[in-house]
Amino acid sequence: MPIYEYRCKICGRRSSFFVMKVGEVPDLKCRFCGSTEMERIMSRFAAVRSEEDRLESLADPSKWGDLDENDPKSVVRFMKKMGQEFGDELGEDFNEVIEEAEAEAYKAAEGGGEEGEGGGEAGSGTESAGSDLGLD
Repeated sequence: MPIYEYRCKICGRRSSFFVMKVGEVPDLKCRFCGSTEMERIMSRFAAVRSEEDRLESLADPSKWGDLDENDPKSVVRFMKKMGQEFGDELGEDFNEVIEEAEAEAYKAAEGGGEEGEGGGEAGSGTESAGSDLGLD
């Protein structure tokens, strides 16, 4: 019993329809604008990857090309990529830590670091962001 997705030709929004039998055409009506002018679209899907595949992907040197360990913004971008690869396995607080590191990186880039943290030097955000993320 598949679920098919259709895009409304009038409003452009996507609607999903549950079909009881393969090949059966459901009553197509946009749930947003009520139009019956719908076109079937390819549904999004996810591919299951093993932990080994995800680790190999992160170990690929081509993925590290834009990583500059002296640039806090670069480290934050890399950590976001890592978070996407591992999904929920890194814990709920991972995104909070990344957001804090990103805020510190932008403060450091603007030269407005917090008092007592190196006086806003360009590299001052790297140490605290790296420590919080376990990159020491």
